[in-house]
Amino acid sequence: MDENATVAASIKAPSVRFGGTKLNIGIAIAALITIAGIVLWGMQLSQGLILSNMRNLTSWGFYITCFMFFVGLSAGGLIISSAPRVFGLKGFGGISKIAVWVSICCTVLAIAFVVIDLGHPGRLWELFVYSNMTSPLMWDIIVLSLYLVVSVVYLWASLRSEKGAGSQTSLRVLSVIALLTAIMVHTVTAWIFGLQAGRELWYTAILGPWFVSSALVCGMALVLSIVIALRKAGYFELAQENVVKMVKLLGVFVAIDLYFLVCDLLTAGFPGGSGAEVVRMLSSGPLALFFWVEIICCILVMVVAFVPSLRKNSVIVTVSILAIIAIFCKRVQLLVGGFQIVNIDYVGVISGPGLTDSGLMTAGLAPTLVYFPSPLEMGLVLGVIGLGVLMLFLGIKFLPLKPPDESS
Repeated sequence: MDENATVAASIKAPSVRFGGTKLNIGIAIAALITIAGIVLWGMQLSQGLILSNMRNLTSWGFYITCFMFFVGLSAGGLIISSAPRVFGLKGFGGISKIAVWVSICCTVLAIAFVVIDLGHPGRLWELFVYSNMTSPLMWDIIVLSLYLVVSVVYLWASLRSEKGAGSQTSLRVLSVIALLTAIMVHTVTAWIFGLQAGRELWYTAILGPWFVSSALVCGMALVLSIVIALRKAGYFELAQENVVKMVKLLGVFVAIDLYFLVCDLLTAGFPGGSGAEVVRMLSSGPLALFFWVEIICCILVMVVAFVPSLRKNSVIVTVSILAIIAIFCKRVQLLVGGFQIVNIDYVGVISGPGLTDSGLMTAGLAPTLVYFPSPLEMGLVLGVIGLGVLMLFLGIKFLPLKPPDESS
């Protein structure tokens, strides 16, 4: 009995230390960043989106880029959590609740970026009152709202299931709903771009599957990084075999995502194809830096995933971050690339001279791009990310996210 008590104390002790001063400092820093973001949002509300570098020819910018990115992070987390239950497979050492909470945090951030991009929160009301149900934008708003509700309910049901309340059948049904909703939310987001026939880079039927594969990459990478960090901090125990299993899956997801990329580029750039200009723009034009960073990061991830001797935890975290960077670069390519190729000859409105002084300063960092975010946009995005980190830390501190003693 004494020996068991000693073992139990040794398991709980790291968790107590992790939830102490260091975590509180992290919460305080994240809260300060969030408050700074709210102040910047107040500036944007008072002076308008003129403070951003978005203009007539680039009506979407950093906010929508981040919206796409965080929808992917959230969908990936929920798919990773629900898929093993749906197919009756062994999970990843009981990390399901953490993955769902990460998904909820990312979904909140995605919705926040939509609100910020609207220019005023009151326009959300107008969006529903004067909604056009034939618009993919409206589909995305509805599905994203449903997705957040499903994620919260799924986490609640998982917590109840651990306490012996609720049946495993109902939890599995909810897992199916969560999985389908996660796939649907990213597919609908892809349709917003893929149905724009006037945008050469966006108009492709492969965009839906491509968005889902990218979500699996960055979602798995984010959950993997957080899980390894929490394990090292003593938050919970996790067998290394589960980490290895996740790394291998990450490598497979990256390979699939690269396959879609190669298919799209070969089709567009094949002699006689209409997308040769898109291929040049990505491979050697204004977006080449983002394109090649994505390619190199993905290759490094696959090397580590498929070479057993390289699967050290520090290396795994590094390549997981590289995978997230790769998908963010993909999102930048998609959004900016859609505006980079002008689809109207002799346009009468030029974005550049209409930028604010600070906006011109940052736009000068990438003069070949049709759009580069202003300082306010960068600060506001950082503030929203601070909100996500704050939610994550508060969840770790106050929610029962640790896996049960017998991990599934």
